[in-house]
Amino acid sequence: MIPRTELRRRLRERRRALSPTEQRTHAGRFAHLLGKHRAFLRAHRVAAYWACDGELDPFPLLQLAHARHKRCHLPVLRSHPGRKLWFVDYHSEEPLKRNQYGIPEPRLRARRIRLPWAIDLLLVPLVGFDPQCNRLGMGGGFYDRTLGYLRIRRHWRRPLLVGVAHECQRVQRLDTNPWDVPLNMIVTEARVYKREGLEPMVDGPQESTNPGAGPRSPSAI
Repeated sequence: MIPRTELRRRLRERRRALSPTEQRTHAGRFAHLLGKHRAFLRAHRVAAYWACDGELDPFPLLQLAHARHKRCHLPVLRSHPGRKLWFVDYHSEEPLKRNQYGIPEPRLRARRIRLPWAIDLLLVPLVGFDPQCNRLGMGGGFYDRTLGYLRIRRHWRRPLLVGVAHECQRVQRLDTNPWDVPLNMIVTEARVYKREGLEPMVDGPQESTNPGAGPRSPSAI
């Protein structure tokens, strides 16, 4: 088994090697595949990410979401507790600021903050994946920490988690860690992968706009 550090390096090189034309084509095909899926059609709030380092760009899907009057969101690094995410309303005409990693984010305003259980469909970036919908991330743990409540409380089924990747990022098999949060689906430019035994749902608890609100045990998130 290839060490994770080396596997990340190889898979990042694969996606970086894609030409701008291939990147645009993959983004369009991805949006077409997920845009007609019931998980997207049923969702009212959709959160994505700002593509960088060769990641498949989810913005064609956000444009489709906007055209269908869905609410769109981007992740923002939380200052406390560390290494977790908030999700903030995003409008394409507004300026963004760069976070400590140089990734553009919406500006924080309390009334626009959404915690993950207020999102219906969350697009999750990844470095690698396998056909069983296991995800290899960058190693920072932001999404696993933010979504940890889904691993601890199985009845919390929102948001529905969709990994986004180029088909060239697929590997035969990934080992998992106890803290990994399982994805419901992974969508590439070529096909939709579904995790067996984890039925996609978008129903969930009432949303809260209060950044301090959440499940009965906030420390679990």
